[in-house]
Amino acid sequence: MVKRRTVKYFLRRILALFVLCVPIYYLYTTVQRPPGYTKLKGSTRRKALIKKTFIESWTDYETYGWGKDEYYPIIKRGRNYLRKGMGWMIIDSLDTMMIMGLDEQVLRAREWVNNSLTWNQDDEEVSVFETTIRILGGLLSSYHLSQDKLYLDRAVDLADRLLAAYNTSTGLPRSNVNLGTRKSRKRTREYFVSTAESGTVQMELRYLSYLTGDPKYWITADKTMEVLLGDATWSHTGLVPITVNLITGAYVGRNIRLGSHGDSYYEYLLKQDLQLFSSGTVYRKAFDLSVDGIIEYLLNYTTPNHFAYIAELPGGLEHAQLPKMDHLVCFLPGTLMWGATNGTSLEAARTSKNWGTRQERDVKLAQELMRTCYEMYNMTATGLAPEIVFFDVDQTKNEIYSKRRDQHNLMRPETVESLFILYRITRDEIYREWGWNIFVSFLRYSRLPGRDAFTCLDSVESKKVKDQRDKTESFWFAETLKYLYLLFEDDFSILPLTNYTFNTEAHPFPNIENNMDLYTV
Repeated sequence: MVKRRTVKYFLRRILALFVLCVPIYYLYTTVQRPPGYTKLKGSTRRKALIKKTFIESWTDYETYGWGKDEYYPIIKRGRNYLRKGMGWMIIDSLDTMMIMGLDEQVLRAREWVNNSLTWNQDDEEVSVFETTIRILGGLLSSYHLSQDKLYLDRAVDLADRLLAAYNTSTGLPRSNVNLGTRKSRKRTREYFVSTAESGTVQMELRYLSYLTGDPKYWITADKTMEVLLGDATWSHTGLVPITVNLITGAYVGRNIRLGSHGDSYYEYLLKQDLQLFSSGTVYRKAFDLSVDGIIEYLLNYTTPNHFAYIAELPGGLEHAQLPKMDHLVCFLPGTLMWGATNGTSLEAARTSKNWGTRQERDVKLAQELMRTCYEMYNMTATGLAPEIVFFDVDQTKNEIYSKRRDQHNLMRPETVESLFILYRITRDEIYREWGWNIFVSFLRYSRLPGRDAFTCLDSVESKKVKDQRDKTESFWFAETLKYLYLLFEDDFSILPLTNYTFNTEAHPFPNIENNMDLYTV
């Protein structure tokens, strides 16, 4: 005889299932979320999870790679650029920990800087550009946020060693320098240096003069810009090739792009003006001219979705565009918006007496490019952007596509940096939603299985674990997670864009007056 199931029977089964699931759900939420997470709402809740992710990822580095300049989370090992290390990962991440209020992590990092860090090593030459933006910049911003003189003392020691690279006929820095011997070796391409690298050291040097009262750093910064802005051959467009001759100061070749070797030169034209608290400097004029050149020579749109993109000119101004854009170019939406408004809200900026058609044009372009940069993420299987994309001009492929060799993702910060700036200025919630979608994709595909470590990807079109690349870049901590965290910060008085300028490695410096004489002893 078939046994009849009563309503009471089914209710008991449902109750039993509920009793079983509640502790499982509770365990999941307490393990996966920070204390009090479920009580938080909206942006505060999201900011808490980003902070938790930083803590987990940083703890993994502390456990297996502490003190190392590079970290490989899959094999759980690190590597130093110099025998005793440079503090590459630790110093680059310090101000993020300060901003997030991670006092215990800051204390351990400070102890390492105090007890283990030395620049007196002559093992290898190091990149002047990377050392300046990551380590010198990290020390300076950490000093500002903490007022701990240890960081300023270390910054002065490092900068004095880096200045050896500027001992050239033009004052442009050599690409590399030995911090121990304060010399550069002869190299085959010794006389050719990257435009971006030469043009992305000035904020750090000027701020150090402001802090110390020693003008030599400021003078060095000014001299490099005099050379970079002095080649009249290119002055009518504002666009310059990506290589410059160290000896003559003349630009070399015709290759013009806002991607690698070109990007931060244009970024620092604006940021030097913002840092000096006085719109109208020669740097602002050069930036405005470069924006005009970008619009005339590099800007293009796809069909039918009208995605804006910044093409390249490998053959120069008179040759055809290459419809290719590096992820690095996604710094531009934020830079354009910041330049148009000087960091105030868009609503307030539009009531300013200085507002006009140029500013409105730049805001529109910033929003258009921001959409394209987000679509570079949205179009892939993982929701993460490839290193390089192409745009279909023949209407035979997808409007935005990538080639297999360019599909790696390094957890770069440029898109989330621009999302942070556009949200701060426009208050448009769409930029927070886009940023959150990107963060969730990092959680899903950059986290190592069963670990709190995060790593780069070999292909954004593969969801397989085998396509994870074994490296955690320092800018994951210094920039990407910092900008995501600040994107969900509701208090706009924290690092306001009207009073602070972030260097190209996301290290915030307070703005200073454009008068070197104020800072001389």
